[in-house]
Amino acid sequence: FPTVLQCCSLPPLHRKNLHSQSEDDDEEETETAVRAWPSQSSILSGDDGLKERPASSASQASYVVNERLQELVKMFKERTERAKEKLIDPDDSDDDSPTASSPEREMEEQQPQSRLCCKVTPPRWIRALLQYRFPSSIDPFTNLVYVLWLFFVTLAWNWNVWLIPMRWAFPYQTPSNIYLWLLADYLCDLIYILDIMVFQPRLQFVRGGDIVFDKKDMRKNYMKTFRFKMDVISLVPLELFYFKTGINPLLRFPRLLKVMSFFEFNDRLEAILTKAYVYRVIRTTSYLLYCLHCNACLFYWISAYEGLGSTKWVYDGKGNSYIRCYYFAVKTLITIGGLPEPTTLFEIIFQLINYFVGVFAFSIMIGQMRDVVGAATSGQTYYRACMDNTVKYMASYRIPKDVQNRVKTWYNYTWQSQGMLDEQELLVQLPDKMRLDIAVDVNYDIVSKVSLFQGCDRQMIFDMLKSLRSVVYLPGDYVCKKGEVGREMYIIKAGEVQVVGGPDGKTVFVTLKSGSVFGEISLLAVGGGNRRTANVVAHGFANLFILDKKDLNEILVHYPESQKLLRKKASF
Repeated sequence: FPTVLQCCSLPPLHRKNLHSQSEDDDEEETETAVRAWPSQSSILSGDDGLKERPASSASQASYVVNERLQELVKMFKERTERAKEKLIDPDDSDDDSPTASSPEREMEEQQPQSRLCCKVTPPRWIRALLQYRFPSSIDPFTNLVYVLWLFFVTLAWNWNVWLIPMRWAFPYQTPSNIYLWLLADYLCDLIYILDIMVFQPRLQFVRGGDIVFDKKDMRKNYMKTFRFKMDVISLVPLELFYFKTGINPLLRFPRLLKVMSFFEFNDRLEAILTKAYVYRVIRTTSYLLYCLHCNACLFYWISAYEGLGSTKWVYDGKGNSYIRCYYFAVKTLITIGGLPEPTTLFEIIFQLINYFVGVFAFSIMIGQMRDVVGAATSGQTYYRACMDNTVKYMASYRIPKDVQNRVKTWYNYTWQSQGMLDEQELLVQLPDKMRLDIAVDVNYDIVSKVSLFQGCDRQMIFDMLKSLRSVVYLPGDYVCKKGEVGREMYIIKAGEVQVVGGPDGKTVFVTLKSGSVFGEISLLAVGGGNRRTANVVAHGFANLFILDKKDLNEILVHYPESQKLLRKKASF
């Protein structure tokens, strides 16, 4: 009813303009209409204006309706004028037009601002942790999360390995701190349980050459292994005897049976480290320290059994007990000497066992350390042996000193720049596909930028990469000479070479830099025109890729289109 009255009370022009209003004006109309029509209680409530109106309820209602209609007509006229102004000058009308505001709208506008001000963005690692989803299967060889988990399992295992004998022998476990020891023990047990229940049943395995991802098969495979039996035995709850014997750390001895996780962590960590020999040295040293640790615990236990300070041989109870006993273990196992003579039969037997164990243990440790260091320096040892044999050969044939110095310089620079003398020897044991993948990752960026090979078959370039040889040239070395029979093509990997000639043979015609190719004319020429057309000299140290003519011809047989393209480019 109000809408009909409003539309009927406006002229046609006003109605036409009303249809061209924006969405903001429509919202303003709704709010204005809501304010213009109060509730029935407000109409019937007494105020100063109503006191002068007619007394009957019908006349009061008609009077109020007429008054509200007039107000609405007035407001629609004002809106029509604003609409005209907006059509004439839309920029000014947006600024000048008043907007109906209410406390509710102001609160709605302020709430988003307050939310933006109070919004805190968490760090990236927290967001990554919240978005992480535990995988249904784990690759034990490449998954770094699994390696990190093995690190925590290894920490729990080392806690038991090192501290169980120490808590059993030394009086470090007291009633005042027993709860801290138990808390750490049960935290390690929780790590053991999570490893058995969560991680190990999700490890992928190979069956018949196929990688198995099925949850049920992975769980069954783990339960069939010897490792599963050892893991279960390691969690045998012998702590139940605490109620009868008291808290004895030796009852946690089965926890040491989870040693397979320790060895697996060593293998996985060495596979991802670039210098694994450093970790091997640290691990071998830790074996030696653990032997001394166990001997120190046994020495204190024997001293406590016979009585601290009861004889000259036992520990006298002075100073730090662990440090003093560890010092005794070092002197005993290394057989340094200077120890007090044992007096009782028990002390003599213990000392004899210490001497025998020390001889065997230290000989094994020294042998392992020698193997680790030898494996870490095997490449350098091979380089030194090659250089020594070459120098010895040149000296025996009385090669001039300047030539000997250049040979020594080549050996030194090649080793420092590449870390090896021949890259092909390093990759010869790999399958052909793997050698291709490595060659593509190492050399493809350089070869693909060579203009000579632009437009050639991509697979032809891949086959060519496997035949490239890397050679280092010293400053002033002739890479090729004019008139020589060309059997090789060169691609500059690093450094510069110069094309020289002239009457004196020293005039520089052009300098070729990384990515340039030379020698392709002689290599691709047919009909006997395979002689070098210029001299090329290394300007500084230059590392070049060499492609033999025989290898290139064997490759181009399978790519006739690329062969035509290369010979066409070489003819220009």
